[in-house]
Amino acid sequence: MKNHIEGLLAEALSALRDELSLDLSVDARVERARDPRHGDFAANAALSLAKLAGTNPRALAERIVALLPSSELVEGVSIAGPGFINFRLSRRAFEREVASILERGTGYGRSGLGAGRRVLVEFVSANPTGPLHVGHGRHAAYGASVANLLEATGHAVHREYYVNDAGRQMDILAASVWLRYLEALGEEFAFPANGYRGGYLQPIADKLVAREHARLRRPAAEVFAGLPPDAPEGDKDEHIDAVVARMRALLGEDDYRAVHKLGLDEILADIRDDLAEFGVTYDEWFSERSLTELGLVAECIDRLKSDRHAYEQDGALWFRASALGDEKDRVVVRDNGQTTYIASDIAYHLGKRQRGHDLLLDILGADHHGYVARVRAGLEAMGEPGDSLEVRLVQFAILYRGGEKVQMSTRSGEFVTLRELREEVGNDAARLFYVLRSNDQHLDFDLELARSRSNENPVYYIQYAHARVRSVFRQLAEKGYEWSPAGGSASLHLLRTDHERVLMASLGRFPEVVELAALNRAPQNVVHYLRELAQDFHTWYNAETFLVEDPALRSARLALAEATRTVIANGLALVGVSAPESM
Repeated sequence: MKNHIEGLLAEALSALRDELSLDLSVDARVERARDPRHGDFAANAALSLAKLAGTNPRALAERIVALLPSSELVEGVSIAGPGFINFRLSRRAFEREVASILERGTGYGRSGLGAGRRVLVEFVSANPTGPLHVGHGRHAAYGASVANLLEATGHAVHREYYVNDAGRQMDILAASVWLRYLEALGEEFAFPANGYRGGYLQPIADKLVAREHARLRRPAAEVFAGLPPDAPEGDKDEHIDAVVARMRALLGEDDYRAVHKLGLDEILADIRDDLAEFGVTYDEWFSERSLTELGLVAECIDRLKSDRHAYEQDGALWFRASALGDEKDRVVVRDNGQTTYIASDIAYHLGKRQRGHDLLLDILGADHHGYVARVRAGLEAMGEPGDSLEVRLVQFAILYRGGEKVQMSTRSGEFVTLRELREEVGNDAARLFYVLRSNDQHLDFDLELARSRSNENPVYYIQYAHARVRSVFRQLAEKGYEWSPAGGSASLHLLRTDHERVLMASLGRFPEVVELAALNRAPQNVVHYLRELAQDFHTWYNAETFLVEDPALRSARLALAEATRTVIANGLALVGVSAPESM
C-alpha cells in the first residue's frame, strides 16, 4: 500500500512541477501516520517544497491534493497542521492486501529493494579454541537474522565464518591439547596459567592418545626444564610461549602440526554442529591461513610499500593508517618479520572485495570499536571505497533467572555454552530472545520467561497465534466444511468489525517492516511487529466465531485468519523461529 500511495503522490508532484515550471526534486515519500485517527499514511512534501514554490505549505498541500489521481484504494485525503497530507485507505485496499497475502504465500513481504547488490555478511567468527558461549549465540542469532532480512529484500547474500586458524592462540590450543595428552599418560606438572584449561579439551586429548598411544609422550621434566617461570612468580605469556616453542622442538614440525590440526578440527566441528543445530549455516568457512597461501597478505604489504602507505621504524613496517582516518599508525610487520593481525584483516577484506562483494558487513563484539577505522583505512589504501565496509557491534547478553543474575554450571566451569542455553530454553526462545533488543544495547536474557507458556513470553504468544489458526482449520475439516483462498478473497467485503479492520491494517504493514528492518539491520523490529500482530489476532479471535453457519462469512474470516498465519510464519522465518502446528 505504501508504494501505491507514493506512486499517486509522485504523479501529483510531477503535475505540479509542470504547472509551476519548477524543478521539484523532493522525494514523494510517505510514512505511516503516527495517529491512526488522522489516516493511514502521511506526507510532508508540501512543507519541503513550500519555499521553492514561493507559497505557504498549507496552500501548496491543497494544490497537491487537487492534483492527486483518484484511486479506489484511497478513501480520503486530508490536510493537517501546517501542511501535512494524510491518506486514509479504503476497505478495498485492505481487502486487496489480504488477497495478495493469500496469493503470494511465503513470498509475501519479500521485495527487490536490494536490486541484487552483493553483500558478504561475516558473523560469529569465534576463535576455534573452545565451545561457543552465550555471547556468541547473540552474534549468531543477530547475524543470521540480518542476513535473512537482506536476502528477503533482494540482496545477494553470502554468509561467511572467518576461521582464525593461524596465530598464537591456536599455538596455545595445540600446546594445551598436548599437555592434557601427557597428563592422560601419567605425566604430572602444573598446568600453565595461560593455557586453555576447559574440560572440553579432555576428549580431544583422549583421541590423541587413542591415535598415537605413547609415541608423542615426553617426560614432564624435559618439557618444562629451563623455561621462564609461570605466574604468579613469572610472566604467564612468556611461559606459555616457551611451552609452545619447546613442544615444537621436542615433537618436530610434522607432529606439532598434526596435534595443531586435531585440536582445530575437533573444536571447529563442534562449532559447526552447534550452529547448525541452532539453525545457523554458512556459505563459506574461510580459513585465515589461506590468506598467506593465496598470497593476499604479501600482496597487501607490497601495495602498502609501493603506494607509500607504509614506512619502516624500529625494525618494523608501519601502515600510515592515521593519514586515512585511523587514530594512529599500525604495525603490519613486526621487527621479527612476523605479520600482524591488521595485515591479515586488510588482506581478508581486500579478498572479499576481489570476490565481487559490494558491501562487506561485519558483525563483531562490542570491544571492536577500533577495528572499523583501521580496516576501512586499509581498504582505502588498497584502492577500495571505505564505505564498502559496514560494521555492526553486538553488546553482551546477560542471563537472569527470577530477576537475579545467574551462572549456570558448565563442564568446563568457565562459561555458559550456547549448547547449554539451547538445551534449557530451546532454539526458538533463544533465537527470538537474542534479537528482542537492538544489537547495540545490552540484553538481559530472562531464562524463566523464555521457558514459560504465558502471554508475557513473546515467542509463546506469537507462536500460539499461528497454532490457533491451524487449530481452526483442523476443526473446519472435522465439521466437513471446505475452504479455498479464492473463495475467501471473494468474500472479504463481509469483514466489517473494528477488530477485523485493525487486523487487516496490521497485516498490510509487514512489507514495510521487513524493508525498514533490513535497511536498519534491526531484526528486533520484526519481533515487535509480530507481537503486535499476534495481539490484534488474539483480540479478534476472542471476539468472533470463525466457523459460522453463513458460508460466505465463514470463508472471509478463514481467509483473514490464514493471511495472519502466513504473515506470522513469514516473519518468524526471518528471525529463525519455527511456526508450530499446535501447542
